[in-house]
Amino acid sequence: MGIVRAGPTDLHLVFDPLEGMIAEERDDVVQFALDPIMEQIELLDKVADDLVNSLAPDAPLLNTYKGREGASFMAGVYTNIWYGFIVGLIVAFVYVFAHGGAF
Repeated sequence: MGIVRAGPTDLHLVFDPLEGMIAEERDDVVQFALDPIMEQIELLDKVADDLVNSLAPDAPLLNTYKGREGASFMAGVYTNIWYGFIVGLIVAFVYVFAHGGAF
């Protein structure tokens, strides 16, 4: 939040709403408004939370539709089933041909 001028400009009085006090405006003091920076920090905080949520398969992600919280978990289950099937076929193929073949 910024400062508010509390009187005519020739009096050089400013009001700080965070502190709740009126003070004299001085040339040797520089005050920056951090509101635009705080908006960027809040956006980075959301992105960081999304990055942490991407590690959990049941956590909702930032840009997903509603009701898609378990999609990553189910995709992992189906992928692991498929990989297990392929590895099982390879092991069965090697076992059959190591013991004299199927013919």
